[in-house]
Amino acid sequence: MSNKPIVNPYLAVLVGVFAVSFSALFVRLTTAPALMIATYRLLFTFLILAPYTLFRHRSDLVTATWRQRGLAAASGACLALHLVTWFISLSYTSVASSVVLVTTQPVFVVIGSWIFFREKVSRLAMMGGALALLGSVIIGAADFKIGREALWGDMLALAAAVLVSGYLLIGRRMRGGVSLPAYTFYTYGSSALILIIASVASRTPFAPYPLRDWILFMALALVCTVIGHTIFNWVLKYVQASVVSVSVLGEPLGAILWASIFLREFPTLRQTIGACFIFGGLLIFTRFSSGPRATPVHTDLCPKR
Repeated sequence: MSNKPIVNPYLAVLVGVFAVSFSALFVRLTTAPALMIATYRLLFTFLILAPYTLFRHRSDLVTATWRQRGLAAASGACLALHLVTWFISLSYTSVASSVVLVTTQPVFVVIGSWIFFREKVSRLAMMGGALALLGSVIIGAADFKIGREALWGDMLALAAAVLVSGYLLIGRRMRGGVSLPAYTFYTYGSSALILIIASVASRTPFAPYPLRDWILFMALALVCTVIGHTIFNWVLKYVQASVVSVSVLGEPLGAILWASIFLREFPTLRQTIGACFIFGGLLIFTRFSSGPRATPVHTDLCPKR
């Protein structure tokens, strides 16, 4: 059997970036609370993927140890908190600031890798990370002049970047011994369960919402998560992780474009300067980080976003 892909992997990467770039727009267009948006996104994602896993990979679910399931639950908790925090940030700051700041998560992944796994980081990679964080400061300073709410949104977006880094670090630790379908089954399942419990505890209404919101919930799950990130997982079999890493940096550019077209929300000059620092820093960072482990790709999720 030939290992030649049926679709050009580089074209697939573009499709994946195109799909995930709609996430921020879909969130901003919904009228539901951030907690409920995150709940339905993860719940629908789980329900879409679960039948395939139960039918084709049931043995992987059974052979997973309780420790692995516990780690998957911890990963799911980080993912749940990431989505809620990031979605809330979009209520306080612009799409441009939020999505660019969330993109800094590769820096926090490597910091976590250095702390927990004692992985070495090159000086050039550290310089790139520092440049990206400087860009975050520039955006925060620009938004502070707009108002404290915008700065609060920026802080939430950075917190979301830290939380998704925890999700990725746990996932990377687990993926050596757990198949992708089993890992996503337990992670998405626990994440959805945590969000449902949080929604019930906080008395956040599960309904009624307008039909448009239900369409957007499904779009977040199907387009941004199932299609977008599944493509990234598939592409990693055929191209270097660094290629996907740099390509995913196009996600914020797409999100900013959609916000400009559909929300009439244009980035300011200072936001643009800060974004250039972040993108430049991340390009240096991904180029000189030690191997594919530093990849900013959400190879088992979300996102991102």
